[in-house]
Amino acid sequence: MHIHRLLLVLALLFSGSIAQGQVQKKLSKKERKIQEQEALADRNFIEGTKQLALGEFEKAFVYLQRALELNPDEPAIHYKIAEIYTRANDPEKALPYAKEAVRLDSENKYYALMVAEIYNNLQQPLRAAEILDQLTADGESNQQYNLDLASIYLQAGEFDKALVVLDRAERYFGVMEPITQQKQRIYLRKNQLDQAIEEGERLIEARPGNPQFVLGLVEILFNNNRLGQAIQLVNEEIEKYPNQPELQMAAYTLLKSKGDTDKSTEYLFNAFASPDLDPDSKARAFAGILNEISTPERERILDSLTVLMRADEANNAAIYETLGDRESKEKRISESVELYKKSLELKPSNPRILEQVILNSFGENADLQGLEKYTIMGVDEFPESPQFWFYDGVVKSALQKDSVAVQSLQKAIELNSGQNDQLDQVAFGSLGSSLYNLGQKDSSFVYFDKALQINPNDEQVLNNYAYFLSLEKRNLEKAKEMAAKVVKRFPENGTFLDTYAWVLFQLGEYEDAYLYMEKALQSETEPSGVLLEHFGDILYHLGKKSEAISYWEKAADSPEASEKLPMKIRDRKYYE
Repeated sequence: MHIHRLLLVLALLFSGSIAQGQVQKKLSKKERKIQEQEALADRNFIEGTKQLALGEFEKAFVYLQRALELNPDEPAIHYKIAEIYTRANDPEKALPYAKEAVRLDSENKYYALMVAEIYNNLQQPLRAAEILDQLTADGESNQQYNLDLASIYLQAGEFDKALVVLDRAERYFGVMEPITQQKQRIYLRKNQLDQAIEEGERLIEARPGNPQFVLGLVEILFNNNRLGQAIQLVNEEIEKYPNQPELQMAAYTLLKSKGDTDKSTEYLFNAFASPDLDPDSKARAFAGILNEISTPERERILDSLTVLMRADEANNAAIYETLGDRESKEKRISESVELYKKSLELKPSNPRILEQVILNSFGENADLQGLEKYTIMGVDEFPESPQFWFYDGVVKSALQKDSVAVQSLQKAIELNSGQNDQLDQVAFGSLGSSLYNLGQKDSSFVYFDKALQINPNDEQVLNNYAYFLSLEKRNLEKAKEMAAKVVKRFPENGTFLDTYAWVLFQLGEYEDAYLYMEKALQSETEPSGVLLEHFGDILYHLGKKSEAISYWEKAADSPEASEKLPMKIRDRKYYE
């Protein structure tokens, strides 16, 4: 479509009408009809192009088909219809329209490029290559397509043709990294190592002082058993550019492979002492040494590197992570957790150390409020990961945030989909406890049963289930069996002894209840208010009223005591 005519149409569309009084040449009826058709075709073309830009492919197609019917020899209309089919992933329908656009206007390179793209989509790369080859052979204006053409030839296994094209691109652009890398890949696939090395040397010579080009050639030499040549190249470059830590690291790796440990370690320390060495490179090197067999020499090196890293990279996530890994390997868990936390402050999207922080923060006297910060971080960063929802639910359940605990645990179970039985089992148990606290007792017991189906020996589930049944005075024989099972395995645990004693109390077995509750009190340095009150209740039912009141009074200051305790003390009487 001729651009001057399109501009005229647009001017007519948006300016309303030609200025009044302008003299027009009188047209014949046939000429007026042709002009009207062209104007209508242009309006449909403009509207179709607008709909295509909006992604409304069906509407765009209707308008452009109307334009094509009115003006079938306009290449731009064919091109736009081809674009619709291409964007709709239907290259077979796009191809005839694109080829017709090229036939009608062979000078428009964009039409030719679309045909090439469509052939590529149709898995006909060599047909696409023919078109690109014609474009790049016609002059300097299209030389940028040589790299695309070379990639096509390379994928098709036409290595010699790819080299011809890359040489042509190099004559136009000069020696450049992407061209050199393509040529090196071809030479290596053709088993022409010397030519690949020569290309790398030409790039280094053309761009002196760039360590990445040196490292690229070093990698080729090392991977092809040219260790001596690689060491020589690195040494020569270090002499020229002694302040490039990347070259020092390369020398360390190469000399270590050769077995020259003293010299390699010297280069390693020089590299780490440089503030210009990428912190991630330091962390990777440190991790590599950490994974070696432990020796006094290794520990000496790690100690020195730790000092260097702490001095220069105090605010880098990778550095904190690898230092934490060393502490973890040395079983200094609290130290490793603190370092991992510093890493997460800088980069929270690290599931491995996030999980390490959470798992190593559980246990007796755990800071659950502090731990919740990291379980929330886990579900925020990895919302599709069942284990982080699980950790969040368990922590919230322990904090007695039962409503949100239930939501997190149910999400964990949903995402887990039965893949990890252990996760399901613990989640069921925690869910049972939270549901009971929310008053959903029947649902609670269902989940306890589900947990025990997976692991019949889980002491926490057995204990909680037995205790809640005793409070409800339901299935007391079942509760007794579960509690006895736990006490047999953990005869010194005050919490488990208390549960068993309380089940016996509900069954009216006061003498046995007294024995186990007394043992529970003896096992605790500072008995809880629950234990003290329960022991008072048992004593009362054994007729030892004065002793019972004494224990109720001991429990009076405890926040764990029941609501009925003040009444028991006041009335010197047991209340359910």
